[in-house]
Amino acid sequence: MRVEDRPREGAARPFKASLDAWSRAVKLAGGVGFGLKQLPRSDKLLGPGGGRGKWIAADCWPDCGSKGYNKAYVEDGVVVRMGTDDNIEDSWNRPQLRACARGQSLRLWLLGADRLKYPMKRKNWEPGGGQKELRGKDEWVRISWDEALDILAGELKRVKETYGNRAILANFVGTITARFLGAYGGFTEQWGGHSLGTWMNAIFFTGYEMQWSDRFDMVETKLFLLWGTNPVWSQAGLPAYTYWEAKKRGARFIAIDPFYNPTYEMLTDEWIPIRPGTDHTMLLGMMHTLVVEDDPSTNPLIDWDFMHRCTVGFDRDHMPEGVDSSENFVDYLLGKDDGQPKDAEWASEICGVPPERIRWLARELAKERDAVLCTSGGVARVDNADSLPQAFITLAAMTGHIGRAHSQLALAHHFGTNGGPQLVQGQNSRSYSNSHLRAPPVLNPLASNTMAGGLVVLPTPGCINIYEINSAVLNEQYTEVDGAKTPIDLRMIYHAHGSRVNQIPNTLEAIKAHRKVEFVVTQNMFMNADAIYSDLVLPVTSRWEREGNVCIGYREQLLWHSKVMEPYFECKDDLWIGVQLAKRLGVDPTIVEPWSWGQEIFNQVADARVMQDDGKTLEPLVTITEEDLAHFGFEGEPQVGRIPIREFQEKGIYHIPREPGDNHSFVYLEAFRNDPERHPTHSQSGKLEIHCQALADVVNNLGWAKIRPIPSYNPPLEGYEATFSDWPARIKGEYPLQIYNVHMPRNAHTFFDNATVMRELFPHEFIMNPADAEARGIANGDTVLVRSPWGKILRTTWVTPLVMPGVCVLGQGARVDLDEETGIDHGGCANVLKGGTLTGGGHSGFNSVIAQVEKWTGAPLRPDLDRGAIIPLPGERM
Repeated sequence: MRVEDRPREGAARPFKASLDAWSRAVKLAGGVGFGLKQLPRSDKLLGPGGGRGKWIAADCWPDCGSKGYNKAYVEDGVVVRMGTDDNIEDSWNRPQLRACARGQSLRLWLLGADRLKYPMKRKNWEPGGGQKELRGKDEWVRISWDEALDILAGELKRVKETYGNRAILANFVGTITARFLGAYGGFTEQWGGHSLGTWMNAIFFTGYEMQWSDRFDMVETKLFLLWGTNPVWSQAGLPAYTYWEAKKRGARFIAIDPFYNPTYEMLTDEWIPIRPGTDHTMLLGMMHTLVVEDDPSTNPLIDWDFMHRCTVGFDRDHMPEGVDSSENFVDYLLGKDDGQPKDAEWASEICGVPPERIRWLARELAKERDAVLCTSGGVARVDNADSLPQAFITLAAMTGHIGRAHSQLALAHHFGTNGGPQLVQGQNSRSYSNSHLRAPPVLNPLASNTMAGGLVVLPTPGCINIYEINSAVLNEQYTEVDGAKTPIDLRMIYHAHGSRVNQIPNTLEAIKAHRKVEFVVTQNMFMNADAIYSDLVLPVTSRWEREGNVCIGYREQLLWHSKVMEPYFECKDDLWIGVQLAKRLGVDPTIVEPWSWGQEIFNQVADARVMQDDGKTLEPLVTITEEDLAHFGFEGEPQVGRIPIREFQEKGIYHIPREPGDNHSFVYLEAFRNDPERHPTHSQSGKLEIHCQALADVVNNLGWAKIRPIPSYNPPLEGYEATFSDWPARIKGEYPLQIYNVHMPRNAHTFFDNATVMRELFPHEFIMNPADAEARGIANGDTVLVRSPWGKILRTTWVTPLVMPGVCVLGQGARVDLDEETGIDHGGCANVLKGGTLTGGGHSGFNSVIAQVEKWTGAPLRPDLDRGAIIPLPGERM
């Protein structure tokens, strides 16, 4: 059945079957079309070509994890066509690195009418703020770069002299502009991560880093548990290819997820629906099953050898020194401390999975030696889920799926299904220890000497948690690493990266915060949500308009992207902006730009190394001659490598050849499993810590939640239990539904959401189960009002049995389009519905959303394609 022929409308009859029977029925029915509107092949995507131009390797930098390779066909300086990897013949041993739909839309996205073209200021702005309440509503005035930079330099100087550098709140993760502000005395920085949820803290403290084994090892696996993953949408490319190859070789796939997504339609033999934020309970129910049913003689389910040698905290006999033996995990599972065994019946009440299915899955995982338990950051993006990663680690350890060939616990992230040391090694960012250039880092003196603009993911003195920045502006205090509420007076917000108003929980609170401070500036390619609520916007170049970039693909590729086109209209490089500000404010410009960017790219290519066939020795990737040095005009030395440097530049990609049984195989934690004393983990004990005091200390010191050192369950602040006004009596409350926040094929966070072709190809629908829709009088295609304790949005519905009852699915990354009169967002921004609740170790809780849905009685919502992208012209209001 073709995608466009599949029925998209859910059944109108009440759906009263059990969740287990219902999930099996959906699987047997063959699924549906997942909201993909197929269009005929046309010049909209490919352009006319013509043969007069040149193919150029083109960067694809949005943070989606696909790692695709793009190339642009340029005629007379204009990109007219897009291509992808055809440098090698495609095969499993050496697969092409193909671009996804997002990457192939880059040309239309970057050259769209809504690119910011010149600097603009808000009409009613004046030093000190002016009419701040008009941010997001005011008219815009086109100005010159000199005027824009003078305004920005003047405001930086005024705020610093009046309130001090700490009054400047900057969103700079990894940007060059941060070097300037670090040299100018510093700024208030942020800490915390998005994508990995609570996995980030677990990775630092428990001893498990969530690496993958090599893909040649992966395809020999016999059983895959895909727990909340969807690489077909979020990591298009090699991850799904690896799974498909394993499927062809006979592997079974079982999915555990609230949503039967395209990856599962392609792969799975079983689908087990589970409520969002309740995964921890199911894991506990599975582990309880293993503990009570294990018999080493007649029914071996637990790998006791590994548990004894390689873990601490599981049972009374293997506790850390000085810890009460009653604090062990087995006693918690059996309910010896609280009287409640964490059995399958207890778990089923919360997670919605029938108890017999919980026990069945536990046995299946324990009895299959060659099994992979694959989860994602999305499962851990839940309030109070700080101990969830420990539960995954413990289950994998108990069943013996750590450190063995064809068997592992893995996190579906950017390099999913292909782990191991990089076989083609190059720098994927500016290098501060490059052999040709040794530029010292610029520190931020106000953030405990962190590198200015660096990625700070753990609690750091002087930094504000990323989910507290809006309340810190409004309430003039933030939480220090010891939990103390610390006063702060933030007067200026400087955005030079991302889209924080849109992508941080509680978008409505973010708008209020932006209307409070005295000055807001955004430098971006588009008029995103940050820019809309700014006083000054600066148009910046994309990577296509800069001197290039060197980055890794998966472990077997290195990519070299070149400049594709000249800067669009009056767009300028962030580096140039930082240098100009330095000159205006008395900072040495060489601190901001201590090198030529072109020279830096050349250095990175010259330094690139490739693994030889022995799997041990690295050799230079490129050959450089005196003629090459003259051609490029950069400093360097001749060298002999594997391919000529100009051939590498022209192709833009190098693939290392692979063969089954070669010397590049890798099994994560194999050496640790074989000899934990000689090859310890990075945890304090050197083992996998099922009892991890370091993790508990970090979380508990912040004061937002209290956790035990063992992986005990804490109900999410807005999880399934919160949909009830009286949980013990099972009485539903004002917000009886849960919203599952997922990555969509249309966009990578906010990237591409404003691309017309992507809006046309992939609708942004609100997905409901037929039972929930019918109970509310909602039919497929109706406009609905979705409200949570934090905000309201309008969306068009897609009614389908592919999402479990009681759960709705909403894609993340859609741009906020707020109706100021009603307070309702027409853009479908997920963070309008999610509060800025501080939780646990400071992680994201995007899947902790409770809501109510009603049929909208007003005018139907216009399709996103008809609403278009936001681009105010000078003299126009937002």
